[in-house]
Amino acid sequence: MVKLGSGDHVYEALGDNWGSLPEGWKYQEGTAVAVDSKDNVYVFNRGGHPIIVYDREGNFLRSWGESVFNGVHGISIDPEDSVYCTDHLDHVVRKFTSDGKLLMTLGRAGVSGGPTMSGEPFNRPTHTAVDPRNGDIYVADGYSNARVHKYSPDGKLLFSWGESGTDPGHFNIVHNIAVDDDGWVYVADRENRRIQVFDSRGKFETQWVNLSRAAGVCLGPAGSGLVYVGEYFGGQASNSNATRVGPRVTIFNTAGEVQARLSQNPSGVEAGRFYSPHGLAVDSRGDIYVAEVSYAEYGMHMDPPTELRSFQKLVKVSA
Repeated sequence: MVKLGSGDHVYEALGDNWGSLPEGWKYQEGTAVAVDSKDNVYVFNRGGHPIIVYDREGNFLRSWGESVFNGVHGISIDPEDSVYCTDHLDHVVRKFTSDGKLLMTLGRAGVSGGPTMSGEPFNRPTHTAVDPRNGDIYVADGYSNARVHKYSPDGKLLFSWGESGTDPGHFNIVHNIAVDDDGWVYVADRENRRIQVFDSRGKFETQWVNLSRAAGVCLGPAGSGLVYVGEYFGGQASNSNATRVGPRVTIFNTAGEVQARLSQNPSGVEAGRFYSPHGLAVDSRGDIYVAEVSYAEYGMHMDPPTELRSFQKLVKVSA
């Protein structure tokens, strides 16, 4: 097995598509992943079974969500194990029980909230996060907006912030979002190549730079003080073999200090390399799950092969 990282952050990359899928099933493309309180792993994917659930050993438990989603994109799980699925083509966030019963919908399916960059929710939202302290809901919005919207636990819009641009508090593809136990909000501002940090009122606190295209952000196990960022390749075709410019996973502490970079190599199918870390999750033992939109990213340059890895697991190596 290939090892990645350094110091206290070393991982074994298992390679291939992780998890025992039923015969004949395919992810097609993993867009996001989340882990519940029991360390069960939920893979949101663009195959025929949008939500595939495993135990932490990769044993298949169940699937659901067939014929529900139009634009599979983001998934997150709150402390009560409710599942939030962000559909960027239906312009909605749906809240489910862990076995797929619909509890609430934010937005109107198939209807955008306003013209592109209007600031009104939603126009191609990308991801959702829940404040573990009180259940407040934050929605990253997204591909055709430049806003973060905050909702009460019962779905009432409280306020929004952000606008298109490159200054602090501005966004250029609000692609992913996470909230920690202290209420700090971490936003993956993808095309501005940074993570922005806000308080629970939307006030800009700081930004973390020296990143490639920051696509995914998630928090480590409770008390770890770690933030994990998935980065796309940040170059162009002429330097596609460049190193240290993504794709990779970078681990920060909450002060914004880099703790480790996982993979310094160009894109590749080999274990320990990535195509496009689009969504991340970390379980209670510190293992990392990486969902990659490999077909979409690969297809920007050439026709993808029939089989292409789009989901992998990195196992934490004990110190």
